[in-house]
Parts: sequence; C-alpha cells; structure tokens
Amino acid sequence: MDWTWAGGLAAGLLIATLTAPVGVSGAVFLLPIQLSVLGVPNPAVTPTNLLYNVVAGPGALWRYRRDGALHGDLARRLVLGTLPGVVLGATIRVFALPGPSVFRLLIAALLLPLGLWLCLRSLTPVRHRPPPAGELSPRTLTGLALAVGVVGGTYGIGGGSLLGPILAGRGLPVARVAPAALAATFATSLVGAAAYALLSLVSSGDVAPDWWLGLACGTGGLIGGYLGARLQPRLPEQALRLLLGALAAGLGALYTAQTLN
Repeated sequence: MDWTWAGGLAAGLLIATLTAPVGVSGAVFLLPIQLSVLGVPNPAVTPTNLLYNVVAGPGALWRYRRDGALHGDLARRLVLGTLPGVVLGATIRVFALPGPSVFRLLIAALLLPLGLWLCLRSLTPVRHRPPPAGELSPRTLTGLALAVGVVGGTYGIGGGSLLGPILAGRGLPVARVAPAALAATFATSLVGAAAYALLSLVSSGDVAPDWWLGLACGTGGLIGGYLGARLQPRLPEQALRLLLGALAAGLGALYTAQTLN
C-alpha cells in the first residue's frame, strides 16, 4: 500500500474518533493534512474531502441510529436545507474561487470566536450562565442550513463542523445536535461529491476527487466514527461542549495562522 493511503487511513481513524462524539465528521481537520502532507492539489482536495465524508459517515450514523439518537425532525430539516446549498457551493468553488486562502479566512473568522465563546460558556457555573437562546424556528433553521451548505460545498467540509457549534451555542444538547449534524454532513457530501464529479467533465484542472486516497481516509473515518459515536454516551454534556468548542477554536486559530503566513 502506498504510504499516502496508509497515512490517510490513520489520519481518518484518529480524527473521526475524536470528532464524531460532537457531530463533526473530521473532514475540516483532514483538509490541511491532505493539502500539506498528502499533497492533494486544489481544488481536488474539496471533493476528496467530501468523498471521505461519504465513506466515513455510515459508521457513526449506524451507531447513533442503533442508540435511537436520530429520532426527531432536526436531522431532516438540516438535510433539506444543506442539500441545495452544497451544489451551489461546488459550482462557486470550481468556477469562481479555486484558491483556498479566502475560505481559510472565512472559516477562521467564524469558528475562532464561536469556539472560544462555547468553551467559556461551558466553563461558566450554571447559576451564572445566561438562559439558552432556545430552538430556532423552522424557517431560520432551514436558512442557516442552506448557508452552511454553500460554505461546506465550497470548502469540502460537509457542514457539520459549522452546524454543531452554532446549534450547541444556542443551547441544544450536544447529544441531540451531533447525530443530526452528521446526517446533514453525510447527505450533503454525497450530493457534493457527485456534483464535483460531474463538474470535472466540463472544466479543466484537478477537479475530480483523488478516489483512492478519499477511500483510504474514509475507511479510517468509518471505523473511527463508529468508535466515537459509541463513546459519546459515556461523556458528560459539559465535556462534549468543551470538546466541540476546543475543536472549533483550534481550527479557527490554525487557519488564521495559515492565512497570515
């Protein structure tokens, strides 16, 4: 096996195990590894990341479904909102903004303050916390999912890494947010990967995914996602919120540093 496939398998396994408990597939953390270590070119890194989500997603989702955590309409609303957005995002990525710098800055500007706020809110004693903002209206939730779908389709992250911190920040339990965010990530990644495959037929450059590397990373993520979903019920809510906030803030800081350099 080529060392890049072995590296992708190991990276997918480790990342998914750490991120699946909070509803993040891990693709957003895999992307810089693909760019800097595994040498995937732009913009092919985006559909490769989406392919990772497609392969990795069923592991965590099967476990969450088995535990009954996918009940309710939150997942359905997120999926219906993000699906059209991911197609639009893929089109923008290929024909308008092929470079990664703009999107690193965009993700950093969103995730860094959101992650820090979520960590601080989780560490604040319950009696001193402001009351949760509560449920979003169906129209607002659909609009949010659509916007996240555009960003996720453009950057190849599926959207769970954005939806998770936002919804948890609104006060929704992470145990409820995580399965819904992963379901939206899986559905949008499936559509997004297909969109990029079709766009590769009518555009020049490295647009199609690196199929073998995406499958290797996804296989690792499939195993890691199942392990992470199995681990989630054993973690307290505060620990899950801290993990989600730390992941978001850490990624935002990383992309800020990469953009400034």
